[in-house]
Amino acid sequence: MKIYFFGILTLLFISVTAVAQKKPAHVLIIGLDGFSAEGFKAVKHPNLDKMIADGVLSLTTRPVMPSVTLPNWTSHLTGSGPEEHGITANDWTLEKHTLQPLETDQDGYYPSIFKVLKDEVPNARIGYYYNWKELINPINKKYLDEVSFEEKDEYKDNYKKAYDFMIKNKQNPTLVFLYSVHTDHAGHGFGWMSPEYIKAIEAADVAIGELLDQLKTAGVYKDTHFMLITDHGGINKGHGGVTMNEMQVPWAITGPQIKKQGITTAFNSNKNTALVLAKIFGLHKLPLAWTGTIPAAIFK
Repeated sequence: MKIYFFGILTLLFISVTAVAQKKPAHVLIIGLDGFSAEGFKAVKHPNLDKMIADGVLSLTTRPVMPSVTLPNWTSHLTGSGPEEHGITANDWTLEKHTLQPLETDQDGYYPSIFKVLKDEVPNARIGYYYNWKELINPINKKYLDEVSFEEKDEYKDNYKKAYDFMIKNKQNPTLVFLYSVHTDHAGHGFGWMSPEYIKAIEAADVAIGELLDQLKTAGVYKDTHFMLITDHGGINKGHGGVTMNEMQVPWAITGPQIKKQGITTAFNSNKNTALVLAKIFGLHKLPLAWTGTIPAAIFK
């Protein structure tokens, strides 16, 4: 009888474990344009600090070259550099560009993490929220379930929409890309590390904190992976060069599958982001042209 009882307990434990392992993966990517490692170190951002505390933070992540916006955000989302995806400048469009990509989908776009996720996990839900109009040009929108563009550097409506999308789709695997350009524009307008640039980062931190608090209240925070990513740093009122202020950026991740490691100095690149996302969602059919890697020892 005792053996039978323990046998039942074992089966129950296995069943509960299996159910736990089948919880759908949820990821919220918080993208702040032009957020330099220098800025991260100097500016107060208590909400980001709390978010990152249980995960991994790199302050030596390298942008791809050139250190400009569209090539780098595309690299984040496609696991590749400009030499593979072909986006070398901010004026790239599907209809007019010079460098041909190594691989495309049937519509001519280089394959993104959104395509890979939808192909392998059709019930996944993907939201894309942005406020710089060119950002979405390299992304095939047919793989996105919700897209929202907010004008004039505004971003708070997109934060609300992202929250609503996450709650609505909490029973599905969910990937949300939530981006703002206002930090970069503060750098261009007033200078990197100017009071206005610092204020832009602090304002973003407040909005992030409010969103995270809402997710905690809704009971979905602890099952969600959070990423903080950016494209490049800056110097004076510009970027695009190879100074360390331009070529070192913060990159962070936390969540159920991630170690509580703190600051890491392991090599990392913007083109690694999509590979990390693929692992979180358990994806295996990655494009052969992707060249990113998973940073060392960040997964449990």
